[in-house]
Amino acid sequence: MMPSHGNLDRQIEHLMQCKPLSEAEVKTLCEQARAILVEEWNVQPVKCPVTVCGDIHGQFHDLIELFRIGGHAPDTNYLFMGDYVDRGYYSVETVTLLVALKVRYRDRITILRGNHESRQITQIFCLHGGLSPSLDTLDNIRALDRIQEVPHEGPMCDLLWSDPDDRCGWGISPRGAGYTFGQDISGQFNHTNGLTLISRAHQLVMEGYNWSQDKNVVTVFSAPNYCYRCGNMAAILEIGENMEQSFLQFDPAPRQIEPETTRRTPDYFL
Repeated sequence: MMPSHGNLDRQIEHLMQCKPLSEAEVKTLCEQARAILVEEWNVQPVKCPVTVCGDIHGQFHDLIELFRIGGHAPDTNYLFMGDYVDRGYYSVETVTLLVALKVRYRDRITILRGNHESRQITQIFCLHGGLSPSLDTLDNIRALDRIQEVPHEGPMCDLLWSDPDDRCGWGISPRGAGYTFGQDISGQFNHTNGLTLISRAHQLVMEGYNWSQDKNVVTVFSAPNYCYRCGNMAAILEIGENMEQSFLQFDPAPRQIEPETTRRTPDYFL
């Protein structure tokens, strides 16, 4: 089914005002997005320049602020590294807008799966969580069957849940899923695959971005004042045509009228 650009433009305009679509419209949009996403690779090449974004977590007005800072699609190419839902007040509106933008501008928007949704660049490998002891090469990742629910363990789970760590080698993750991995692991993975950097999201960092493991890994987190109470800045990573990198940090959008009290933030973080 080929989407109508006029209809999509109307829906995007509606969603940009934080107004949800009807259930029937969302179902149609998901069918259109699935038809696009199943044609993409597990390791999807993305051309530069591109702006890389971390967790959004349902903080819709901060996503609009992100677009104000980084530029609106399709004028700016975007790569979102997952976790569009949960925690914030507007999960449905946030993920629906990003899916609609993907359907409308399929070559301008790349959306990866995060661990809260129960895929990267040639020299810079973008993924949501981290590495897996079962996956030494990009070819290993290309061979995965990703068209499935996220399993509780195994390589697909690891890509969405793992975190970098100060200790060398592999470790047991305190999250209860995935692993921790040290600088020796990320350094070897980058060397083996001809990469210069692993860019990932998944972890709250107070400045919005954080270099680690001798700059083999960078964490980008794009939800400012996470859960409306953590006090962190957010950031996006701009990568130029010649692979030059710069970070744009931003504060929360001016607070809108808070939604009904049934949309409360949880008392726990992941």
